Amino acid sequence: MAGRFENLPGGGAAVALDDVEISILRSLAVQLMELIGPGEEPAKDADPLAALFAEGPSKPPSDPALKRLFPDAYGDDSEELRAAASDFRRYTENDLRARKREDALVVVRALDALSADAAGEGGAVLKLTPDESRAWLGALNDLRLTIGTRLEVEDEEGEQLYRLPDSDPRKPMVMAYLWLGALQESLVETLMP
Repeated sequence: MAGRFENLPGGGAAVALDDVEISILRSLAVQLMELIGPGEEPAKDADPLAALFAEGPSKPPSDPALKRLFPDAYGDDSEELRAAASDFRRYTENDLRARKREDALVVVRALDALSADAAGEGGAVLKLTPDESRAWLGALNDLRLTIGTRLEVEDEEGEQLYRLPDSDPRKPMVMAYLWLGALQESLVETLMP
């Protein structure tokens, strides 16, 4: 099972992780939550129906990684499409941000529980329910998109990533990007019927 998710009976997935992998995954998930932001908690006496119609931002984020995580819905080919994308963003981005934060939080909580269960053992087997597996899949995807954006990875550059010299300062993040891709791919395989 080393480094690859495998099916669990009854659904879900499992993967063996060592302490370093646990630490890296947790750190990346926390950084992702920090990037996405804390979100706005509704006041305790707030009208739940009003919360459903709370408006979010109408403009795309300026940070390229956030722009990749929260892209425009329709592009910006015309003023009409820009207006539609702005409206779509205003009514959907808060929920999308909340879901992405929750997915990353599922990762952190699972890793924290794993670390507590395996204290001093050098690693452990992470076992996820089907719902946790889907949250992990979302978080792994978001992490890869974020790192890929920071590295300015283009589709045609994929092969070049494998040939970076060890002296290249991007090498550690490239290694994380490639590792997350392998984890994501193996998790997708476990979730397919």
